[in-house]
Amino acid sequence: MVGLSSYLVIGSPTPAHAMHIAEGYLPVQWAVFWWMAALPFFVLGVRSINRITQSHPELKLLLALAGAFTFVLSALKIPSVNGSSSHPTGTGLGTILFGPLAMSVIGGLVLLFQAMLLAHGGLTTLGANAFSMAIVGPMVAYVVYKSIAKTGNQKVAVFLASMLEDLCTYLVTAVQLALAFPAEQGGFMTAFIKFVGVFAITQIPLAISEGLLTVLVWNWLQDYGQQELKILGLFQKGGNLDAEIIN
Repeated sequence: MVGLSSYLVIGSPTPAHAMHIAEGYLPVQWAVFWWMAALPFFVLGVRSINRITQSHPELKLLLALAGAFTFVLSALKIPSVNGSSSHPTGTGLGTILFGPLAMSVIGGLVLLFQAMLLAHGGLTTLGANAFSMAIVGPMVAYVVYKSIAKTGNQKVAVFLASMLEDLCTYLVTAVQLALAFPAEQGGFMTAFIKFVGVFAITQIPLAISEGLLTVLVWNWLQDYGQQELKILGLFQKGGNLDAEIIN
């Protein structure tokens, strides 16, 4: 998995337009708006991570794993709509482990490094990309996982949470693009349908693949990260979840 991911990220050709939402692509007013919308979640996320690491410093390595997983998956880009791309997001795993607020920071830092090191996304569009991938996506994953995991179907919950957060990330991206570039005839709704239709060609199979991959990593954590999962109240034994410690 490490070798394949490294090849796809480093060795494969990277077209200039293969990005989240590209640098300078959004009008200034929309770039500022999404920055302002994302910043409060980032501040709350920093407080959440500080609380987690102070209470349980042994979870720092697992936080790093969640960040690395997000970085690698979201760097596997497939060119899609002009000025954007389709790719997995990888935020579902970290959301299940640490909650959506922590992922607003982890996802935001991943997007920052990708913009600076891989020319994937941009600084002016960082707020918009973070709002879709690091804020809305994790919120969807959190709600889906909590709703299904309580029934005891933890692996199903992990799969659906990861798949749906991926799809919802791109629904929000389509909204952002449609707001910035409404169609001359039909306005926002026509543009939204156009963007969603193009994204769906690549994003639906990618979302399913991301869900399956997240389940594989989750199985690995169940075998080799039992201590950390018990601290988080996420270790599954006999079909039942331990009581949750960190909210």
